[in-house]
Amino acid sequence: MSASPKGSEAIVLAEVPSFRDAIVKRSLKNVIADRIAGLIASGLVQVGDTLPSERQLASSLNVSRETTRGAILLLASRGILEISHGARTRVVRSDVGEITIGFGQARAINAYDIDSVHDARLLIERRVVADAARRIDDAALAALDGFLAVQKEAFDDPVGFLICDREFHATIYRASGNALLADFATDLYTYMMEYRRTAVARPGAIATSYADHAAIVAALRDHDPDAAVAAFAVHTDRIYQTTQSALKDGRQDRS
Repeated sequence: MSASPKGSEAIVLAEVPSFRDAIVKRSLKNVIADRIAGLIASGLVQVGDTLPSERQLASSLNVSRETTRGAILLLASRGILEISHGARTRVVRSDVGEITIGFGQARAINAYDIDSVHDARLLIERRVVADAARRIDDAALAALDGFLAVQKEAFDDPVGFLICDREFHATIYRASGNALLADFATDLYTYMMEYRRTAVARPGAIATSYADHAAIVAALRDHDPDAAVAAFAVHTDRIYQTTQSALKDGRQDRS
């Protein structure tokens, strides 16, 4: 997927409630810097990880390479990222300050047990995804197609896949038109991200998630709420099962 032109990206992101106020008060590179910091705060990206290439990261975040570069430089100036010529940018510090992921602070959702989070996710996503199927527009569908293209290139890159995966889910949540429910759904999505990394790294896991995503996008494109909810439920249940397995393995490793 080619990076969006600088002018058009501000127009698209300005329609997203979570970006709208931030764009008025702050530059887009600051908003994207916070988005990258949020990935670190959630545990999705960890100290020692390298970020995807500038081109891949820009595509995953649906912004231009210029904006992505500015955000990276900003985080590097804060000592969070390390930029090396001829090598990919590396995360060197996890202390990014107070970061809100959706509605609450990063990792706050981890205080709850997996069954409670799964039940809440099924309940909220059912409403959010059905509304998204009814309301989604061509711009959001084009963004989802772009994310699928990025994900197809990331079958051997769990961290890169998850960065794009987060934006894929958030775009669908926001397409519902209910900013509050979208933020709740985003919080639930971030549950135990360090274990999602483990689950996604297992053989065939990314290819399976990609197939789930393709089915979800097809239902959304048809504006079929029942099909979209059913496809999302299959995907959410798969996330529940694989996260549960990763949590179990993690406990055994510590015993």
